[in-house]
Amino acid sequence: MIPGALFILLGAFSQWRGLATPAIVAFAIAIAWSVRQPAKHAWKSLKARRLDINTLMVIAVAGAIALGDWWEAATVIWLFDVAEWLEGWTVRRARFAVRSAMAIIPERALVRRDGTELDVAARDVVVGDVVIVRPGERVPVDGRLTVGATAVDQSPITGESWPVEKLPGDDVLGGTINGMSAFEMTATAAASSSAVARVVQMIEEAQARRAPTQQFVDRFARTYTPGVFILGAAVALLPPMVALVRGGGLVGFEASLTIWGYRALMLLVAACPCALVISTPVAIMSALTSAARRGVLIKGGAHLERASEITCVAFDKTGTLTHGRVTVTDVKGVGGCSVDNLLGVAASLESRSEHPIGRAIVSHAKTAGVVVSSGDDFRALPGLGAEARVGDHDVIVGSHRLFEDRQMCTPSLHAEFELMAERGETTVLVGRGGRALGVIGLGDSPKIAGVTAIAALRDAGVKWVALLTGDQRRTADRLRTEFRLDEVHADLLPADKVACVETLRATYGPVLMVGDGVNDAPALAAADLGVAMGTSGSTSR
Repeated sequence: MIPGALFILLGAFSQWRGLATPAIVAFAIAIAWSVRQPAKHAWKSLKARRLDINTLMVIAVAGAIALGDWWEAATVIWLFDVAEWLEGWTVRRARFAVRSAMAIIPERALVRRDGTELDVAARDVVVGDVVIVRPGERVPVDGRLTVGATAVDQSPITGESWPVEKLPGDDVLGGTINGMSAFEMTATAAASSSAVARVVQMIEEAQARRAPTQQFVDRFARTYTPGVFILGAAVALLPPMVALVRGGGLVGFEASLTIWGYRALMLLVAACPCALVISTPVAIMSALTSAARRGVLIKGGAHLERASEITCVAFDKTGTLTHGRVTVTDVKGVGGCSVDNLLGVAASLESRSEHPIGRAIVSHAKTAGVVVSSGDDFRALPGLGAEARVGDHDVIVGSHRLFEDRQMCTPSLHAEFELMAERGETTVLVGRGGRALGVIGLGDSPKIAGVTAIAALRDAGVKWVALLTGDQRRTADRLRTEFRLDEVHADLLPADKVACVETLRATYGPVLMVGDGVNDAPALAAADLGVAMGTSGSTSR
């Protein structure tokens, strides 16, 4: 494209200086450079016995040259080339997004067959294989945990804010990330049928459902282009034939053919969608540049036009309305225990933990200026919590169930636990020396700018705002109040989000989906317009 633009500028300068021959040469080189791809596509169309927009463009350029308008010929074909490149770039970006989604599945898997551990390609894992997943590894296929216990980061698939505890009998999704404990599972699906593979399939199906709208120009061209050629042929031949029939003879026929053939060429040039070809790339490039300066990448002009039709917006939670990070939101001591003492005890135990909740507690304690010592004899209690020795006392940190099992859940502790749970916070109970000290609430902190953004959407004409999240119902309800949302849907898998998008469209009109992560990709593709938050770390469409 750049050489063509340079020669067009050179031709325009030569024409301005009155140098006709150098101008024609420069324009001819620009045409030769830009017409290659349209000419190739036009030739393929002609061999297939059909006419398309490429054929019309090539004929229009030839007609402009025949009319001596070299500037028009060079400019139109160059801008058409720019438009084709922009369309190709959009397709390449979409394909890259799908490949990125598949990239979260590891290529290799460790399986046990006939008592022997084998390193095999993930695609060769079959249903029933015993798969061994080590700490920190991605799960290669869907399976059911059989040996061990761990916490699994499911955010790439479900969008949940922090790891989910997994015990024997629990299902584990391919593409999720194991925590700090090795486990064994039985494969329940091949790699081609894993959760991520189904996500990619849903993306492709959603794109296919939109194809009739996206390919409108091609359908239009299949009718418009032959019609223009027939009209051009009629303009060129009918008047000369009438002149011949009326007695003008061969001389009259040739004279009339010259005049009307020239007019037919003018018709072809005028009928070529020059205004569309010239204006569209300029408008697109201007809008893309303006948006890019504000940190927004837009994949084409069609998406800009579609934005004006949106009447409903659906948000994902993690990384979209929230920061996607586990943070301490509340600390309540019971039985006279101070907040600092409670934090110090909990952080000292968690200082040896690699769990995101433990790291959040330690970070909050240090930020608050609480002294954190190192606990000894740390022991994880899978699915329940952890215990260690801090100073001269045994310390326990964990779930409400753990404290009930240890008979440490006092009425005041239970009341604080219930209050935080009702607000949608994840709770961690803390005890020392067999006595309850208090409760720590954790959550995914909301983005302050979210309220302003939603208000701006409503001012722009959006009638309905919904939340679609894989997180729990209590958390979703809390965000509904904070962001003044019209409706919320919780505990959703990727397929559920697609169904919600389709329901919202049927009820409220064109839908814009805002999300982050592979789990949102099918919903982004199914929506009339998808907006991917590109700064939260997960692969996004």
